[in-house]
Amino acid sequence: MKLSTRSRYGARLMVDLALHYNQGPVQLSEISKRQDISVKYLEQILIPLKKAGYVVTVRGPKGGYMLADPPEEITMAQIVELLEGRRNLVACMANPEICSRSDVCITKNLWEELTEMIYEKLESITLADLAEKARRKDENRKEME
Repeated sequence: MKLSTRSRYGARLMVDLALHYNQGPVQLSEISKRQDISVKYLEQILIPLKKAGYVVTVRGPKGGYMLADPPEEITMAQIVELLEGRRNLVACMANPEICSRSDVCITKNLWEELTEMIYEKLESITLADLAEKARRKDENRKEME
């Protein structure tokens, strides 16, 4: 499975917002610097995240973006599925009619099982989990310096 840049950057954006949860709105330029992702790209990723209700916008001079829900309530499966636009490793899973072997294909079952395993794992990981790992990693890095 190869995740798109959109999903990978979207995950980084959402973890960044989770790290700053309850600290007020975060400006896109700050996220851009910390995550090394262009503001323009982040703006494009934010469109579906806002539309789905995962992120809210705060207007004004001290405005920015915030998670709409606590990080404990948002899973990586939700983010990946939203940004990938599908939940299938191979196209024939969603559209069996595109393959003449769909009814007899043994590997199709494998792809279905593998997809389920991947999404079960993604569903078990919240933004809070990743934010905590990021904090620990940062603390370890600082101790090493």
